[in-house]
Formats: sequence, C-alpha cells, structure tokens
Amino acid sequence: MGETKSGIRHKRRDLAGTIEVLFEISDAVTHTRNLAELYGVIHQSLGKILKVDNFCIALLDEERDAITFPYHVDVKDDIPEEMLNFSKKPTSTGMVIKNKAPMIFYEKDIFKMAGKMGKNPIGTVSKVWLGAPLIIKNRVIGAMVIQDYNSETAYRDQDMVLLNSISQHVALAIERKEAEKKINDQGSILEKILESSPVGIALVQNRMFKWVNAEMLQMFGYGDKGDFQDKSVRMIYIADEDYDYAGQTIYDSLTSQGMADYEIDVVKKDGSLFPAHIRLNCTDSEDPMAWTIATVTDISQRKAAEKETYERERLQGVLEMAGAVCHEINQPLQAIIGYSELLLMGQEQEIKGNSLNSIKSQATRLGKITKRLSNITQYKTVDYPGNTKIVDIWGG
Repeated sequence: MGETKSGIRHKRRDLAGTIEVLFEISDAVTHTRNLAELYGVIHQSLGKILKVDNFCIALLDEERDAITFPYHVDVKDDIPEEMLNFSKKPTSTGMVIKNKAPMIFYEKDIFKMAGKMGKNPIGTVSKVWLGAPLIIKNRVIGAMVIQDYNSETAYRDQDMVLLNSISQHVALAIERKEAEKKINDQGSILEKILESSPVGIALVQNRMFKWVNAEMLQMFGYGDKGDFQDKSVRMIYIADEDYDYAGQTIYDSLTSQGMADYEIDVVKKDGSLFPAHIRLNCTDSEDPMAWTIATVTDISQRKAAEKETYERERLQGVLEMAGAVCHEINQPLQAIIGYSELLLMGQEQEIKGNSLNSIKSQATRLGKITKRLSNITQYKTVDYPGNTKIVDIWGG
C-alpha cells in the first residue's frame, strides 16, 4: 500500500521545515555576535520541527579526553561540568561520538549500557534519547542531543535521520563561528600588542592614515585617533617639499626593496619639530603605495646623544691640540728666555753671538711648529705626564 495523504503532507512539512531551519542556522553564523548566540538560534530553529524541551550541544576535546556543554537546556538536570576521562564513562553521547553515527536510546538501553561498565547512568535517565554527531571532514567535534523524560514515543527513527542531516550543517556553522572567534581573538591580541608598542605604528593607504596606535597620538601630540583617520600624511611634514621628497623616496624604495627607511624632521600638532626614523613595508609590490605599514620612532634622544658625543670628542681634540701646542712651544720659549737673560747680563761678545744664534734657532723652530700645526688634517695622540694625552704633531 502507498503512503496516506497525511503521511505525504507530513514529509513535505518536514522538508519545508528542514530547509527553513537550515537557512536560519546558516544566516545566524553571519548575524550572531558569538557562539552562545548561535547555539540559541540553533535551539530555537530546531524547535520548529522537533521537540527540543531538553536539548544540548556537547563539544569534544580529543587531546584531553573531555567534553564540555557550551549549550544545555534541560527540565531535570543542571548544566554538567566538564567531563574528564570521557571515553571511559558510560554515556550515550560517548557512543554517538565513538561510532560517528546518529543513535537512539531508550530507558532500558541506557541502564544496560551503564550496567556493563558496572556504573550508574550519569544524570536523570530519559525515556528516549536521541543524538547526532557533529562531524567536520570526518573528524567528530561533538554531538547534538535531544531527549524526553515522559514518553518513549516522543521521537521516531525518522527524527533521528532528520537530526543527523541538520547536525552536519550545525557542525559547519560551529566551525565557521569558532574560526571567526579565533580570528577576532587574534585580532584583539594583535591590536593590544600594537597599542602597547613604544614605537608609533600606522596603517597607511595611498598616503592617507587609516589607523594609528596610541604611541602615534602621544608622539605627535594628538588626543584622538580621529585626528589621524582618513587624513593625509602631509600633516606630519614641515613643508610640501619634504612631503614630496619623502613620497618619492618611499615609492622608489618600496618598488626596489619592498621597504623604505629614512630619517626626517616631522611636525607635531603644536608646530614643534622632532627628528624621526620612519620605516615602511608594503603588502603589494605592484602597487606599493596602496597599503603600507609605517613605524615611526622619535630619535630626539639619539640625536642629542650623538651631538653630545661629537661635542665631547671635538672638545677633547681641542684640549689635546692645546696640550701639544703648550708642550712644543714651551721648549723653544724657555730657550729664548734663557738666552735673552744672558744678553741682558752683558756677556762677552762671543757668548752674545752664540746666544743670538740660539735665539734665532729657537724662533725658527717656533715657525716650524706653527706651520706643522696649521697643516694638520688628521692626528694621533701620545701619552703625556699627568695621565693625559696630547697631539703628536710630528708623527705620521
């Protein structure tokens, strides 16, 4: 005998209802904010074609041999805690996951399964229990379960087939939502890292700021990220010439090397300047200015340290040169003074002649010293009494 008209209508209603449920679940992946909301939509949607007064989603952690119940609605039992050593527990959920197949259990089956392991059933035993595995690429990630505590005829075998067909789509929906959550979590972690960086970081599109971190605000003296949002990078350059020069430098470097690295004075909101080291990387070698990631470092302290070092070295050079001048000139000066005193004492003509020759000789030596000093372009030092150094003007 063929099916009755009512049976045909029932199947058509199930088919239409199933399509509607699948559409709602698929749509919920996009429109729900998190997994908890998605589970709620799945439960509500299933209620249109099945009795779901007692419904749960169990997820498997295979490495830890544990299951958790992120969604659980039950008129008898509270939400179970995480179940460790799951594979060793007498549970109908475990059978579904182990067999990777939908299963239906009645009250007597549940007691029998627990008795074989010498243990009592976990939780309140239902009259009928129905479960379907959540499978992704042949990997079981958990199970979807409905049960009834009052009547063992609450579900039929057709309901098990229906639940299983829906569970496949539910598994995909959960996977997509979990992947979305991981991406969002990673994005949040990355943003926290970027925000805590001591270096200014900016995302730039065609020389327009799209995002900056907190250090960029502080570095340039702005109070809100909106001050940078969709603003031209011209705002940080002193003049159009600097902006144009930097743009050409960046383009040439990104095109040839995939990165740009240069130092330039930039301007704060209040108009004051500071030296910055700017480094950019591009994401598209064919259009390097389309999207770039820029790091900006205030190098004021480095520049100040370099200037201080230069001035200190310059002063040291002056001191060493002065020491050399004093050392070299002091000797002929002492000789000139000595011979001059002999002349003043009125010595014999011969002695006077020798003194004058010596004075001339030492004066000539002074001329050589000054000439040597004026021609120095590089020098080395020698140790000098008093734990100091002087320039060796005769060396080299």
